[in-house]
Amino acid sequence: GFRNYLKARYSVSAEELLLDRAQLLTLTAPEMTVLIGGMRVLNTNFGQSRYGVFTDRPETLTNDFFVNLLDMGTTWKQVPEDEDLFEGRDRESGELKWTGTRVDLIFGSNSQLRALAEVYGCNDEDSQKKFMGDFVTAWDKVMNLDRFDLQ
Repeated sequence: GFRNYLKARYSVSAEELLLDRAQLLTLTAPEMTVLIGGMRVLNTNFGQSRYGVFTDRPETLTNDFFVNLLDMGTTWKQVPEDEDLFEGRDRESGELKWTGTRVDLIFGSNSQLRALAEVYGCNDEDSQKKFMGDFVTAWDKVMNLDRFDLQ
């Protein structure tokens, strides 16, 4: 899910579990999208795994997750030994650039989530500002979900 942790194999896919968790947290698709991108570049994965950390600047809040996920110079292929893992390789050299999970790649393959990823994934200052503002707003929402004293 949000921390790239899957306890065991379930009859439903990891991305379906993510959507279920997002719904339980009352998150909209844009909120879920921006939180996943931000959490990945902040390197908050379970066990400090590098899956989905599509940045050369980990622990820095940037839109790098989306920029690198959508980079047309990267080809994604499933790891033969694990149906939930994918390798992103440089299209020309074949060099390994990134490793991601099904949850990470859903933002490039699902049409609605890809549209949101493209909003944040433009390599310009406006997209970065929008990403940071939306991340802070979504993070604040999640952190205050159990604060009944505020309502």
